[in-house]
Amino acid sequence: MRILFAGGGTAGHINPALAIAGYVREKNPKAEILFVGNRGGMEERLVPKAGFKMEFITISGFKRQISLNALKENIKTVKRTFSSSKESKKIIEDFRPDICVGTGGYVSGPVLRTAAKMGIPTIIHEQNAYPGVTNKMLAKSAKRVMLAVKDAEKYLDKKCNYVVTGNPVRSEIIKADKEAARKELGLDERPVVLSFGGSLGARKINEGVAKLIARSGRDGKYQHIHGYGKYGLWFPDLVKEKGAVIKECPNLDVREYIDNMATCMAAADIVISRAGAITLSEIQALGKPAILIPSPNVAENHQYHNAMALVNNKAAEIIEEKDLTEDLVIEKVDGLLQNPEKLAEYSANSRKMAIIDANERIYSVIRQILGSI
Repeated sequence: MRILFAGGGTAGHINPALAIAGYVREKNPKAEILFVGNRGGMEERLVPKAGFKMEFITISGFKRQISLNALKENIKTVKRTFSSSKESKKIIEDFRPDICVGTGGYVSGPVLRTAAKMGIPTIIHEQNAYPGVTNKMLAKSAKRVMLAVKDAEKYLDKKCNYVVTGNPVRSEIIKADKEAARKELGLDERPVVLSFGGSLGARKINEGVAKLIARSGRDGKYQHIHGYGKYGLWFPDLVKEKGAVIKECPNLDVREYIDNMATCMAAADIVISRAGAITLSEIQALGKPAILIPSPNVAENHQYHNAMALVNNKAAEIIEEKDLTEDLVIEKVDGLLQNPEKLAEYSANSRKMAIIDANERIYSVIRQILGSI
């Protein structure tokens, strides 16, 4: 079994590919696996760290702004589209894969397109409720289109051969236990709120939860874990302006980065976050009610569609950035935590949406395709 993976640009495209590849290696230690990525992208660091071999092509995405610099970059992208196809062909000829797996991002475009032209079966995995441009384009020639959520189906060509597999979820998330997690974190029976905006941080989320955290620091009503991110070092001062000194409040756990997310999420009664596909899959796996604040600065506004998949199933609340205020965050949090029946309903509905055997489903698709050629 020789598998070529192509995907990159963001952790949302890379981590699913790594999870799939890791599961394949676990099930079939003799499988030969190669990744193709874009030099300078996150994949250049993450893939070798996970123990996989990697080759590179040079590709970039089109700029949507109207400016001279954007025009120059788009001309470069057009040239790279042709050169990356040649690079992809050489990698494919040298590696001779049995199947190519794409997980999104513009790096997967030339690789899977070239593989399909060479008669090599391709499959793609779409993590979001609203498929990205690259995956929409590749879906028509793919042997199978694997979806994280069924909602994505309506945005694809009806002729596509799709199957719902879910997103790969880390085993530590699936195995996490609420009571054990609370004990490990030294938390008591009071409600626990978890909020974060990613490793870099999200200014709007930081500003949105500051008043809530300051209030909890003063009245001790809730326990709160918050990750403000690399670019949010100013956050403790903002909370101080709102009336609480974090270091003096034992019920507040505020830090730059949450490196034990599985434990913190398991301990939480409610999660406040962006609506990235993998984060939502983890929230669902643990059955956590959520208040989602989708980033508007992503392709095709896909985080909004991700969030609405949960909202429509009564598993989460949504606050769009244009509507975000400190008071609205407090209103939403109190509205859930002070209504046990609603909290339980959201928790149950969230867990119903979870697909915790995504790795096995995806591996089965790979085996099916290989068995048919």
